[in-house]
Amino acid sequence: MKWRVAQFVAVIALTALAQAAQLAVLRNGSTLRHEHHEIVGSATRLYTGSGNDEYVDIPTAEIDHFEADLTPAANAVPGNASNLQSAVSSASNQTQLDPDLIASVIHAESGFNPNAVSRKGAQGLMQLMPKTAANLGVRDAFDPRDNVEGGSRYLRELLDRYNSNLVKALAAYNAGPQRVEQYNGVPPYRETQAYVARIVRDFNRKKLAEQKAAKMAAHKSAAKTLTKTASTVAVASTEISSTTHP
Repeated sequence: MKWRVAQFVAVIALTALAQAAQLAVLRNGSTLRHEHHEIVGSATRLYTGSGNDEYVDIPTAEIDHFEADLTPAANAVPGNASNLQSAVSSASNQTQLDPDLIASVIHAESGFNPNAVSRKGAQGLMQLMPKTAANLGVRDAFDPRDNVEGGSRYLRELLDRYNSNLVKALAAYNAGPQRVEQYNGVPPYRETQAYVARIVRDFNRKKLAEQKAAKMAAHKSAAKTLTKTASTVAVASTEISSTTHP
């Protein structure tokens, strides 16, 4: 658990300290937040993380222009990291959602910025529209705990609605349940498809890292047990030898 908390805080800090992000404005009016981009053949690769291992490819013809993301940056990174971790833990306990999943959604929605406001008016860490926030009982969408608990409740409702189908729930969180039902799955919107893929990839990476850490811990524990057993056997053998050969 301590490893997970440390990893969560580190991700928040690195994200907040990164250079100003950019927005790719698509011809349909949607926007995709990213750190930098490059042309790869007929597509433009948008790097959504601080490194080069997180990206989505968008046909260049579908991009109208790029602009700076002028969302106010989060203030006091260490404090925000602590507040966010606490908010995620509380929301996880209330909704029984994996905290890593909640963190992945926050990362995709706002880049861990509690002051984020989208071009369409979505607010806060989990980008709640004012009407949605009101329906969820969220009083202050810019309060980390209030926003994350409300957004997590909404995600839980969507998971229940779609029989725990995470892909459909995420698509509905982004594009709305009516669109998911209209297309009987992820709607054919580049923004939504990239959004779902990014969160699933980020969540899976965290789970694989967690499993790797658990295996390493188990190996270390087994090695210690084996060493202790070997030492005990050696001591016993010495005692037997001393009693049989005075």
